[in-house]
Amino acid sequence: MTETAESRLLRNLRQAIQPLDRGAAAQIAQSMAKSHIVMIGEATHGTDEFYRLRAEITKCLIRDHGFAAVTVEGDWPDCYRVNRYVRGAADIGQALGALSDFQRFPDWMWRNPIIADFIDWLRAHNAAIAAPQDKAGFYGLDLYSLYASIEGVIAYLDSVDPASAERARRYYACFDHGHRLAQTPQAYGQRVLSGVSPDCERQAIEQISALRRNAALYMRRDGFAAGEAYFCADRNAEVVLRAEHYYRAMFQGRAISWNLRDRHMADTLFALSDYLGGWRGEKAKIVVWAHNSHVGDARATEMGHLGEWSLGQLVREARGDDAFLLGLSTYAGEVTAASAWDGEAKRKRLRPALPGSYEHLFHLLGQPGFFLSLRSDKPLQHALGIPRLQRAVGVVYLPESERTSHYFLSRLPRQFDAIAHIDETSALAPLAPHRRVPVHDLMDTYPSGI
Repeated sequence: MTETAESRLLRNLRQAIQPLDRGAAAQIAQSMAKSHIVMIGEATHGTDEFYRLRAEITKCLIRDHGFAAVTVEGDWPDCYRVNRYVRGAADIGQALGALSDFQRFPDWMWRNPIIADFIDWLRAHNAAIAAPQDKAGFYGLDLYSLYASIEGVIAYLDSVDPASAERARRYYACFDHGHRLAQTPQAYGQRVLSGVSPDCERQAIEQISALRRNAALYMRRDGFAAGEAYFCADRNAEVVLRAEHYYRAMFQGRAISWNLRDRHMADTLFALSDYLGGWRGEKAKIVVWAHNSHVGDARATEMGHLGEWSLGQLVREARGDDAFLLGLSTYAGEVTAASAWDGEAKRKRLRPALPGSYEHLFHLLGQPGFFLSLRSDKPLQHALGIPRLQRAVGVVYLPESERTSHYFLSRLPRQFDAIAHIDETSALAPLAPHRRVPVHDLMDTYPSGI
């Protein structure tokens, strides 16, 4: 009987995969440890096993291979509180307190037991390290925190240069003048585009320029601590500028706003790499946690054909093989997601993957979980490189429109350097709910939630 192309592909896959057994995280970390930027994705924003595997791989990278930081698809101010905690801040006594700034939908992405356990581990790991620059940090790459970042810049200047803080208040007053937007930055973009209010780009640029002119003065004080405080303020000022651009662009089309966001994440990652490398005296190694749609190379996907680029693509273009892109996938199970923007987090049944998808192909292998390198096996790269469907679930899951809402075409070997597949997955359990800051108008990640 003649072997079909699909049965031959399955046979070759069975020979190439490595089971996700007890020692898998260390083996996976070893395979990517020579890269200075390791990006680990997720096919949903609410899968327990993705968070656990990602955390275990990252522990190995930090403990065994000298990685300097974890960066995540989260806002800079919220994550910087976690950074202070893992570096030993005495005024934050426990992980729940460190995660308390994550109040905006979808808070379960970071307010969950796996993240709490990970940052407790990282704090304990850092406690055994004497030099502050050698401790591993935790930072956010995203740009939604317009008003929180304004507050962060002003609070920093209040502590080091009160006169400059007053000037910053005057610059940033533009964002409130005439429209009182303290919790609705989307409305800022709407009002500017409609001509109701002037934009605040000039003021944001003037403030970041003023901050940087005084950088040497501010950082002369207390070594690494002063450097961290200034770098945090600088990133917050950058977020204000980029968020101003983003909230205007989000009403001009998905590709424009998506590209602004991923460009900002890439620029923040590169700035952090330079900053940490300067303190360590060597090129810093950094882990990135984000959705597959950000981690993967958009040039290999339907996204790229629509004019969108991705964080993974931008990092590859800048760093080449010094970046390692790992995607995560699943066939079926449960997922934590909402049914609408700003909705309640629910445990939802994740439908079995569609025939013709990569997830369905991996399910046919009959393995509970495996790791597959896509870098070296040329025949396998060719066979897997034929476009197939791939599933992407963000913070909203709509099973009734599964195909149109959650699938796109991709060429997996060009999108990632490796894939880790867990066939049956379970829903991420959020921490006890707390009062969230309400989100008005459109969600920041409209329409994808990714």
